[in-house]
Amino acid sequence: MTVIRRRRVLQSALAAAVLGASGLAGAAAVAGATRGGYFRAALGGARISDSWDARTHAGLFMSAAAQGAVFDTLTEVAAGGALRGELATGWSASPDARVWTFDLRTGVRFHNGKAFGAEDVLASLALHRDTASPARPIVAEIEEMRATAPHQVQFTLATGNADFPYLLADYHLLIYPAGQIAEAMARGIGTGLYRVERFEPGRRFIGRRVAEHYKDGRAGWFDGVDFLAMNDPRERLEALRSGRVDAIDRLPAAEAGALQAEPRFTVQSLAGNQHYGFALRTDLAPFADPHLRQALKASVDRAAMVAEILQGHGSIGQDSPIGPANPYFAALEPQGFDPERARWHLSQAGLEGIALPMLVSEAAFDGATRAAELYRESAAQAGISLELRQLPSETRWPRDSAGFRAGGWSGRATEDWAFSTVLTEAAPWNATRGGSGRFGALLREARAEFDSARRAELYAEMQRISRDEGGLILPMYANHLQAHSARIATPQRVGAMRAMDDSRMAERWWMA
Repeated sequence: MTVIRRRRVLQSALAAAVLGASGLAGAAAVAGATRGGYFRAALGGARISDSWDARTHAGLFMSAAAQGAVFDTLTEVAAGGALRGELATGWSASPDARVWTFDLRTGVRFHNGKAFGAEDVLASLALHRDTASPARPIVAEIEEMRATAPHQVQFTLATGNADFPYLLADYHLLIYPAGQIAEAMARGIGTGLYRVERFEPGRRFIGRRVAEHYKDGRAGWFDGVDFLAMNDPRERLEALRSGRVDAIDRLPAAEAGALQAEPRFTVQSLAGNQHYGFALRTDLAPFADPHLRQALKASVDRAAMVAEILQGHGSIGQDSPIGPANPYFAALEPQGFDPERARWHLSQAGLEGIALPMLVSEAAFDGATRAAELYRESAAQAGISLELRQLPSETRWPRDSAGFRAGGWSGRATEDWAFSTVLTEAAPWNATRGGSGRFGALLREARAEFDSARRAELYAEMQRISRDEGGLILPMYANHLQAHSARIATPQRVGAMRAMDDSRMAERWWMA
């Protein structure tokens, strides 16, 4: 095995980032951080069915409690986007990036005292061969995984993948103790900085700082953390203003200016890859008709939606899950609002005057209801009648039941990671059921391509296919809008891959 140092690999900025992380022992000490205090946050995305089974995690509440506090993954995406080791200390690859070897930390113990080793990694990743896991597309690409030493694992992939170490930072790929996984899922037993003291699914998580941890001096500054589940953004804002909590996620855009004007609060508006919009089931009539999809794309007034819903905290989207923070973002021209073009496509489909039901819930994104109303108003100019079917904010509908629905997603750090999660045939989060044919072939080619220029071409074509032919209608790239009180201090760089410092605020923030 050889660490990737070939010139052709270094031509890829992403592969260079992976190379730069190899052997990294962890983050450096944080200037100004002090130990102590109790951190309280009100977070959305909670469900009564929440558990420590990572295969079920979808919202911020559980990702912050699990990957952000109680458990660890093999790798971690730092706030600036660079990759670094977490339970892995380094990695190397064969020249074709098909065989990867990871060195694991020694001296690490789970919260129940069990020593961490290679068998824990193998058992934990094997869980995601289950078709219900959102991380199944990642693990499905592993043809073989084995322990080559007590603290070393080797993965043989179906095809080369220069991004593979990034994929292992997925928040679903938590590491559990082998032979005790059922107990670990029941009680929350990980190797993270915080031990579970109290857990009420969909309601509350309290964690206490582990006395001695391998991240000491580099992360985990609070003595304890308390996460309250609040799916209503107004309730979260009131909890912050009243002093009940120190931080909140998904601050309503309309409230950001007023809150920022109060000296006791800091508002964070962070641009990443998060996007808001709508998804069409391309395998269902009438959305299987490409002319109808084009008509629906042309009937969105994106500028009006961005102005009212985001109020300056975002930009116009281009109907692809790849965002401005991705290394191969193509910056394509978005579909314009053109009612006449939409009418022409409807006539080609023989669907003039069509009425379409759309499922809407504030669980999709804050402002989803108003965004759907704006869509209904602009679509009416093209002769399309959208019938909005409102669901309670705490309701999550089965993905298989929705032909046309509102949705939002934080995106992923790499193109392969993003496309594999939402636009491949095997992806559980593929709301459009697209991604086959040429799109799938391009994904496989780009995954194993090391030349940066060629990779950029492949990913640009995939983004064009998504924009021009796919079932995603994404009018908005939305900043992560969140806030904390003056009691809390943060690093100068705060992660924007996901909300709340990539869900890791319990590790990265401290008392001011």
